[in-house]
Amino acid sequence: MTHIDVPTPSQVPSHKPFLQVTWDDEETPARGFVVIDQLVTGIATGGMRMRPGCTLGEVNELAREMTLKMAAFGIHVGGAKGGIDFDPADPRAEEVRERFVRAVRPLLERYWVTAGDLGTRQEQLDETFARVGLGDSSFHAAVVRADDETEVRSRIRHASHALTDGLKLAELIGGYGVAEAALAALDHRGIPAANATAALQGFGAMGGSTALYLSRAGVRITGITDSRGLILNTGRGLDVESLLAARDAAGVIDRSVLREDDAEAPGEDWLGLDVDVLVPAAVSYVINPDNCDRVRAGLVVEAANVPTTAEAERSLHARGVTVVPDFVANTGAAAGAWWVILGEVVSPAGACTRLSAQMRPLVRRLMAEAGAAGVPMRDAAVGFARDNARRLSGEFGSVVAFRDLYSSTQQEAEDRREEPVPEAAPVVTLDAAAPVGPPSGAEPDLAEALDKPVAGGRPAAEALPAYSAAYWPGPAEGDAQS
Repeated sequence: MTHIDVPTPSQVPSHKPFLQVTWDDEETPARGFVVIDQLVTGIATGGMRMRPGCTLGEVNELAREMTLKMAAFGIHVGGAKGGIDFDPADPRAEEVRERFVRAVRPLLERYWVTAGDLGTRQEQLDETFARVGLGDSSFHAAVVRADDETEVRSRIRHASHALTDGLKLAELIGGYGVAEAALAALDHRGIPAANATAALQGFGAMGGSTALYLSRAGVRITGITDSRGLILNTGRGLDVESLLAARDAAGVIDRSVLREDDAEAPGEDWLGLDVDVLVPAAVSYVINPDNCDRVRAGLVVEAANVPTTAEAERSLHARGVTVVPDFVANTGAAAGAWWVILGEVVSPAGACTRLSAQMRPLVRRLMAEAGAAGVPMRDAAVGFARDNARRLSGEFGSVVAFRDLYSSTQQEAEDRREEPVPEAAPVVTLDAAAPVGPPSGAEPDLAEALDKPVAGGRPAAEALPAYSAAYWPGPAEGDAQS
């Protein structure tokens, strides 16, 4: 049975979503929720999670965050989220997910582009879509709006299955973006990456790739937690790549690979480590009023969704601690997927190059604005994202699309076909062992490009520096297009 919920002021005190749906499973106690926070170009995007205790309020907040994520990066798509209150380890979980997808199918057919999330792997979701007749991808609602669906599906498969550092796009780009956000924040603070230290809570897809690319940039990772506790080495730092190789599917590290000077401690000790950067990459609300006074780091870069409560963030700001908000730092996975869908990038390398070129100047800009105004970075970021959201809705439409979803991409492609082909283009050789960062150590100055209104709210491809490919540590394995 499906109910349409009308939001009340108590449910959503500052913002009413476009649509809330509650679903009750008839065969189990499972309950599911869909929240479409905002439609832009007649479409919205956000993952589908499954966890025991999932609530409408949680899904509502995450949908609102998705709106901010898309707007912050100028992507002409609104925010949404789905959640199922059920244990993904229950043997009935797959059947519950399929019944939920069938129940909300009208939304998934045209309005809601979803993806894997907590308790739901992308492969599981794609298989569910295939079983219910929605094609082979959970990106169905976007694919069917393309003139050439076959080409878009092929592009998605190519980018999704290519391996880089043994990781698929969805496994690496989120953490890569968090690392880029942290590096930009360190640079703004005048702390060279080679002199910086960091600790992470969580070593799954997001935490693992964040640690990998921070360490490749020269940051010393001194602490990592998993479900078994904290592993630390405050001297020479942890061997991140060795720990990644010893990590299981749940992000738990095999302790047999620890070196003699690596140590273990209770998991909660990560919060008080004396480091420059803390990266919460596991669960929501982990930094709260009861423990935020333990934070010694000057920067908290949010890889998880909503890991810091509002009260804790205000307390940290009063102490001079900057929190780089989740809807900026962890947008890489969503942005990368949409760049592939829209044809703006065709490989993991392209997605990461694009992400680097937008993330670093954006983080520096927002930190500077927040510092000048004396407010938390989140306040500056929310204002920036809301302004972008209004502009994108005005340009592309909201419930009713003013322009085709792919129109800016198609026009850019036509413009490029009309341009003369240069006699020769420089060839950039990528070194798989190279640290994350441009060869000169300088960052591309895209602040001016980000400030200007551009087609689709994004800098045009030609505005990105030619050497930005050097941000990426290497081409995808077996991917000639990277």
